[in-house]
Amino acid sequence: MMMNTDSETYLGIDPTAGSAAYTWAALDERGHLLVLEAGEQDEVVAYVQQHKPVQVALNAPSQTNQGVVRKRLMHENPGLNPRGADLRLCEYELRERGIHVPPTPSRLEICPAWIQMGINMHAELAKLGYRHNDKANPQQMMEVNSHAIFCSLLQQVPLPKPTLEGRIQRQLVLHEFGVGMVDPMDFFEEITRHRILRGSLPMDYVYSPQELDALAAAFAAWSVKQHPEEVTIIGDVEEGQILLPVSGIIESYR
Repeated sequence: MMMNTDSETYLGIDPTAGSAAYTWAALDERGHLLVLEAGEQDEVVAYVQQHKPVQVALNAPSQTNQGVVRKRLMHENPGLNPRGADLRLCEYELRERGIHVPPTPSRLEICPAWIQMGINMHAELAKLGYRHNDKANPQQMMEVNSHAIFCSLLQQVPLPKPTLEGRIQRQLVLHEFGVGMVDPMDFFEEITRHRILRGSLPMDYVYSPQELDALAAAFAAWSVKQHPEEVTIIGDVEEGQILLPVSGIIESYR
């Protein structure tokens, strides 16, 4: 879906395991959904070049880990070679709170394909003038983790993403936080005995997991500009930080 607008736009990009390489969502200044599409890298880049969103959030690491966690653990435990330390500080901090996120290896060639895609997209955006951690630059990009976003908004780990109830839960919390999109509760109003017996549920009212991850990223990008006091950044600036659209994080989301 797509609409034309002259207002500032905020873009969320998800490197997906679906039929298309990327899913992206754009919100306007009021948080209303403008675009929700899927395609290849050149299509994402073309969209950015045409619409020039002021904030872009990618649901993927910006770079490989630089050994910050390993060095910290070895400093705390001299003489020991810490196991499970091949991840970035931002990922370590989330895992310590019960938010399980995939680790980013120290070598690009052993990273999963979606991480390599994400790192490459960060580099492509840099070519278009987008910058991390440079408030003086008019066009900003940031790293997010959509699972961590949903955990922080719900203050608990959400239901499994592939399930219908997990998707509705994620869509509902974004809707509750002001994202102008389809209200997932409309799904229930369309359910009838006939639909259930026919196996024809109104799935047009519920977004896919990839779309929800892109929407969460777009919401984070929007929050940075519209509600900067409700943003938390974790991790080490030298190896990539993760932004969360909340004013603070709790000790445990388990």
